[in-house]
Amino acid sequence: MLRTEEGSTGRLIQLCIGYFVFYVITGVSVKYFLGSGMPDMYYLVYSTIGGNLIALFVVFLLKWYKFQSNRDISFLGMKIPEEYLYIIPSGICTAVVIPTTTLMYSLPISVMVAMVIMRGSVIIVSRIVDAIQINRGILKKKVYMEENIAVVFALIAVGINIFFGKESGFDFIYNTAAVIILSSYIIAYFIRIYIMNYYKNTRGKGIKQDNKGFFAIEQIAATLTMLTAGILIYNSQKLFGWDFPQILEFINAFKEPSPSWNMAVLAGTAFGAVAFFSVFIFMFKGRTATFAGLVNRLTSLIAGTAATLISFYFFGGKFPGEEDWFSLIFILIAVAFISKAEKKRIVELKSNN
Repeated sequence: MLRTEEGSTGRLIQLCIGYFVFYVITGVSVKYFLGSGMPDMYYLVYSTIGGNLIALFVVFLLKWYKFQSNRDISFLGMKIPEEYLYIIPSGICTAVVIPTTTLMYSLPISVMVAMVIMRGSVIIVSRIVDAIQINRGILKKKVYMEENIAVVFALIAVGINIFFGKESGFDFIYNTAAVIILSSYIIAYFIRIYIMNYYKNTRGKGIKQDNKGFFAIEQIAATLTMLTAGILIYNSQKLFGWDFPQILEFINAFKEPSPSWNMAVLAGTAFGAVAFFSVFIFMFKGRTATFAGLVNRLTSLIAGTAATLISFYFFGGKFPGEEDWFSLIFILIAVAFISKAEKKRIVELKSNN
């Protein structure tokens, strides 16, 4: 990042701008391709390929997979960093988060609603992670009152869309597919956020907090997991006799590719770019999981508003309903409180240096 220091507010703002831009592109792309007639599963396959390719390209080009470890351990006769034992499981959880994110967008709800539900849930999860790690003595910092208040407003924003969003024609609570997708997303993100913060809060003395190294190993593990799952699903008819419609659609995405498959892969690179900014914000130096989760999720929630409006004005998407705008109001209030918390944290960090 240009002219900003690690852990500074300026660096945080830069990450948020990058996250916002690429998430708007991601949100609009989903609705554009699905609105153009591309099947949900086709877009999921192509966009996931694009996202993984761009992430792996950067990881290997810049050799981010090399990072400082607290200590090396023996595993199957090899010396490996001890962090691999939990970063790899984090990558497996990432392999769950990536497709469930796209699947949430494919539901018959606006990008804004999907983002409010997912991001608000993760904000709550982040606060729970802080509570657990403070109790275990892993996190030495305290969560400011302003951060807790912001969590409350985020929870209200989520509640508005889940319980009062029925006017849009989609009853989220009673849709089995939606509940399964969201539950998988939340559980995977809970484990992942816990691991991210465990890594951040357990660096040994003089050992660098290498977020790029964490990202590299996590993405490699996620890619291998999705590749393995993809091969099994592709051959599931022969191996297990499965003939579910979703599986047949997954197979046809390769056997009978959409004419615009290459453009969908290209669009998926935006989601891959989002992954960089997402991880770096979640693991931002000197901040609690509550704070980082709020900044990360609130940024994408606002991006959801922009994506929904762009989809409406340029691609015939749905215009946000009243509950969407009420949710946005509570999100902006949460942003105001998190801004106050950031000012306090900067003072705290300066006093500790």
